[in-house]
Amino acid sequence: MEAQKPNVQAAKPAAKPAAKPKAKKSNAPGIKNAFWVILICALICVCLFIFWFGNDMHFEDGHPKNLWGTIHEGGFIVPILQTLFLTVIVLSFERWFALSSAKGKGDISKFVANVKVCLEKNDIAGAQALCKKQQGTVAAVVAAGLNRYEEMDKNTVLSKEQKIATLQKEIEEATALEMPALQQNLPIVATMTTLGTLVGLLGTVMGMIKSFQALAQSGAPDSTALSTGISEALINTAFGIATGAFAVISYNFYTNKIDHLTYAIDEIGFTIVQTFAATH
Repeated sequence: MEAQKPNVQAAKPAAKPAAKPKAKKSNAPGIKNAFWVILICALICVCLFIFWFGNDMHFEDGHPKNLWGTIHEGGFIVPILQTLFLTVIVLSFERWFALSSAKGKGDISKFVANVKVCLEKNDIAGAQALCKKQQGTVAAVVAAGLNRYEEMDKNTVLSKEQKIATLQKEIEEATALEMPALQQNLPIVATMTTLGTLVGLLGTVMGMIKSFQALAQSGAPDSTALSTGISEALINTAFGIATGAFAVISYNFYTNKIDHLTYAIDEIGFTIVQTFAATH
């Protein structure tokens, strides 16, 4: 009898797990966590208040002899207000660089016009080349729409209405991905508008309380306590107004820039969808 040969099957290599799709990221840079900005600004302002404004060189016989000493007379509210003011300045510069990068390398209006010309000629490759050259948030959204445009152009399964709906959804998703990054940190700036004014008002009230306490003393009023209270009130008022005013200007300025970018995205997105509907 023949010996039975073992049925040895060649071991098949284990199938590799499908690679997970990379999570999409926004093309707008910026500071993701403003907490550290506020903390660093607070440390800087406290150090300035203690070691510079409170330095003995700015006082003579316990009285301030220049502006720096007068600022120190504002009390503990001053470093809080300075922290708010410095935070607004830092986040404003951060939004400037972030939105400048999001805009891309060229003028947005010209980019929109050139892409529309390419779409009128049905030159999708030319429009994609413009996106690569422009870069930034608007170009990223347009490029996503154009890539989906090509896929729908080659698709023979979906109906025309389904293709248009898919194209619209792609543009909406790309826009939704970019918008939070554009508006990042602006709510904090908007909060500083009210917070700076309220904290400044608190410092003003505290200074006036000290002034009236000095006037309420029997006999001659304590001129030193009176002047200290008035200084505290005026210094805090000045910092509160400056913080609120700068925050309002910054917030409205960058909101307008974001609206301009959003309008450009909506305009090109509508043009892409209409071009597909007209040519298919």
